[in-house]
Amino acid sequence: MSNRGLSDYLNRPLFAGTSNQQISNFLASSAEDQEPAQEPAVEPAPQAPEESKKKLIDSITQLGQTNIPQLESNIYCMSIIGQVEGHIQLPPQNKTTKYEHLIPQLVAAEQNSKIEGVLVILNTVGGDVEAGLAIAEMVASLSKPVVTLVLGGGHSIGVPIAVAGDYAFIAETATMTIHPIRLTGLVISVPQTFEYLDKMQERVVSFIARHSKISEQQFRDLMLRTGELTRDIGTNVIGADAVKYGLIDEVGGLGKALKKLNELIEKNRTEEKMLQ
Repeated sequence: MSNRGLSDYLNRPLFAGTSNQQISNFLASSAEDQEPAQEPAVEPAPQAPEESKKKLIDSITQLGQTNIPQLESNIYCMSIIGQVEGHIQLPPQNKTTKYEHLIPQLVAAEQNSKIEGVLVILNTVGGDVEAGLAIAEMVASLSKPVVTLVLGGGHSIGVPIAVAGDYAFIAETATMTIHPIRLTGLVISVPQTFEYLDKMQERVVSFIARHSKISEQQFRDLMLRTGELTRDIGTNVIGADAVKYGLIDEVGGLGKALKKLNELIEKNRTEEKMLQ
């Protein structure tokens, strides 16, 4: 080949004599050859047992319980645990039950037609006197049957709440501390202050006497007894003794309490049918 022919061959266009459609097809096929093959979709692996265990531990840590059985019930259960918190906020390390949380619950239970009875479970050391009396008055004013159950302890202002229902149970090992009203903080030493305390004490004593079988005089005797409590006057009543004094109706646990509540509910149904 001559030098002129060789020069013309080297200088000619790369796709000379090729149509635009052929060039496009060539480029498209080259791109397809260079693209990596797509891997098939992989289904997510089943949840590992460790993850399920971690979720269960988190549930116990945050909520204090595992998944509890869901049940449509005609009985509303309200618990009063720790110290009854009133108008003054208690320290965060205290286990408390706020009375402003309980009162709306009782109102809702009274208005809900599906709820036919209320079970109140107590394990409290007492707390704010006026807040405790407010809860006791709300429980006593419910038109639906109410059964109370003292587990562990129903001390101080927990006593009026325990006797506020239609029927009261106490666990065999549970205790109830009966003592006079005490105030913390600044107290003005004038006669009016002591008269106020006496009137408040009278409210508590009269409420307990009206809603239980104990007399006011016997309750005052227990309240003012000396020699039993190390740093206070009063009486520590255990299980069967609370029944003997007439504070509580019967010694029993959850099973007996629910059985009695169902009996009261059935009695209430029968009375409503007779009125109709």
